[in-house]
Amino acid sequence: MYRVCFVCTGNICRSPMAESVFRARVTEAGLDALVEVDSAGTGGWHEGDGADPRTVTVLEAAGYEQNHRARQFRASWFAGLDLVIALDAGHLRDLRALAPTPEDAAKVRLLRTYDPSAKAEDADVPDPYYGSLDGFEQCLELVEAASAGLLDAVRETVKERTA
Repeated sequence: MYRVCFVCTGNICRSPMAESVFRARVTEAGLDALVEVDSAGTGGWHEGDGADPRTVTVLEAAGYEQNHRARQFRASWFAGLDLVIALDAGHLRDLRALAPTPEDAAKVRLLRTYDPSAKAEDADVPDPYYGSLDGFEQCLELVEAASAGLLDAVRETVKERTA
């Protein structure tokens, strides 16, 4: 099983959105028996909470399913994960610092690096939490744009492992 975990700050906005979108892409690609997708936050403020209602609204309007409970990312999880996807540069830095080994740190990637149209200076998925519903819609657009490239990368790795 290839395991991917999306990580944002509180695990109620960006990372559950990325988790839902990518899980749908994995299922559409017929890889759901080979790829496991989940999410977490760098902090534990919202542990046990569902996704932000605005996240749920935007996901449901776009046809995505979600059944989310927030949790905090733990360093011990690196051993069981193949890829840890950070939603912004702060998460990337925090996760790499948390990684127990250089190999674990190398598992951490920034989501928008999988979007060929994203410029380096626009590599973050902005945090929509303190804004309006528009910010959540923009977040979904950015996540969707990066998901195709991420799926290609995961598909290639899974294919190599099963060959």
